[in-house]
Amino acid sequence: MKDLETPLLAAEKFKDPFLTAKGEVRASVALSDPQTLWFNTGTLCNIECENCYILSSPKNDALVYITAEEVYDYLDQLEVRKWNVREIAFTGGEPFMNPEMIDITRASLERGYDVLILTNAMRPMMRKSMRAGLLELNAAYPGKLTMRISVDHWDADNHDKERGAGTFVKTIEGMTWLQENGFTMAVAGRTVWGESDMESRKGYAALFSEHGFDIDAYNPAETVLFPEMDESVDVPEITTACWGILDKSPDAMMCASSRMVVKRKGAEKPAVLACTLLPYSEEFEMGTTLEEAEGSVQLNHPHCAKFCVLGGASCSA
Repeated sequence: MKDLETPLLAAEKFKDPFLTAKGEVRASVALSDPQTLWFNTGTLCNIECENCYILSSPKNDALVYITAEEVYDYLDQLEVRKWNVREIAFTGGEPFMNPEMIDITRASLERGYDVLILTNAMRPMMRKSMRAGLLELNAAYPGKLTMRISVDHWDADNHDKERGAGTFVKTIEGMTWLQENGFTMAVAGRTVWGESDMESRKGYAALFSEHGFDIDAYNPAETVLFPEMDESVDVPEITTACWGILDKSPDAMMCASSRMVVKRKGAEKPAVLACTLLPYSEEFEMGTTLEEAEGSVQLNHPHCAKFCVLGGASCSA
C-alpha cells in the first residue's frame, strides 16, 4: 500500500474531508449497526495524566457535567430513532466526579441497556454516596453494569509515571472493593511500554491473580490495550482502496456502531459527535440530535488511521 510506504508530511494531510493530500478519495464510514451510545460526563478529573487525549484534569471543564435530564432525552431519542443500541457507555474526565452519575446510570439500566463506565476507581468512585448507589444498582440489575478501570500498566512504577505517584495503589484499592462486592470489571491499559501484546497480557494476568480479580487478561474485551493517540506522529491517510488492501471492513470501525454525546461549556444543548476520541474537533460534530448524527463519517483525522483502521481498537465493550 503506497500510502503506508511513503507517507507525506503530516502538515499536508487531513485537510480535505473528501480527498487525501494525494487527491485520492478519502474513506468514509456509515452508521451501519449502532450498538453503543456514549456520554462524556464532563472533562473534570481528580488527577491529571501525563498524556490524556482529552486533557482531563481537576481544572479542565471544557466539557461540562451532562445532566440526568439531558441523558433521559437521548434515551428517548434512541427509542424514536429505533437504533439497535445494546449499551450505554460513560467516559470523562472521571465519570464519578459528576454528581448525577448514579441517577444517569440508573436511567440507562431501567431502559434495559447494558452500562459501561470508564473510571480510575479512585476517590470519586469510592465516596460513600457513590458506593451506596453502585451497590444498589448492581444488586437491582445483576450482570448489566461493567466497570472498566484504567490501569495504564501492570507495574505500579510505570502506571504512576503516567497518572501520578500513589495512583496505582489507590486504583487497586478501588478494584478490590468492586471485586469484593460482585461487580463485573474490565481493564484498559496502554501499549507504549515497548512490550509485545503477550508480554503485556502476562503482566496483567499476574496482577489480576495476585489480587484475586476476576478479569481475563487474555480476552481483549476484558483487558483492552489501546494504542497511544499522539497527533504529532505521522500516519497514512485512509482511502477507499485501503479497505481491500488491508482486508478490513468499514462496518468494523467504531464510528459504524457508536456515537458520543458531549456538553460543551457555554452551549445551550449537548452535541452528538462521530467519535469518542475527537471531543474537540468541530468537524466531527454532527448536530444536537441522534437523527442528525445518522450520516456517514469521513476518516479525516490521524486517530481514524492509527487508532481505528490500523490499530483495530474500539472503546466499546
